[in-house]
Amino acid sequence: MESKAIARDIGYPARKVRQVADLVRGMSVEKALEVLKFTPRAAAAPMSKTIKSAMHNMVNRKGGTVEAEDMRIKSISVDEGKTLYRIRPRAQGRAYRIRKRSSRIQVVLSLQKEA
Repeated sequence: MESKAIARDIGYPARKVRQVADLVRGMSVEKALEVLKFTPRAAAAPMSKTIKSAMHNMVNRKGGTVEAEDMRIKSISVDEGKTLYRIRPRAQGRAYRIRKRSSRIQVVLSLQKEA
């Protein structure tokens, strides 16, 4: 059984969020949340929030019979979101474009296989 959560328009560039996603890809949910708790990157907070959302989605679908240690991260994908364009005034009447990038996080959890 799988559950999914999507976080859209996270205020960090996809390149920086991917670095955090690479840390926890394939881990159990409990261990991933512990790693993200001590990760000094700003993108760790929305990543852990998305993982918790997917975890609660699975708990709600299974009727509360599953625990966090029984789940693992099947896949995490980080894509580019909307880009906001702003203007920075420069010398002699020129203007430079500032691109404020955002990202989209998709987390898929599955139950660990029992041996």
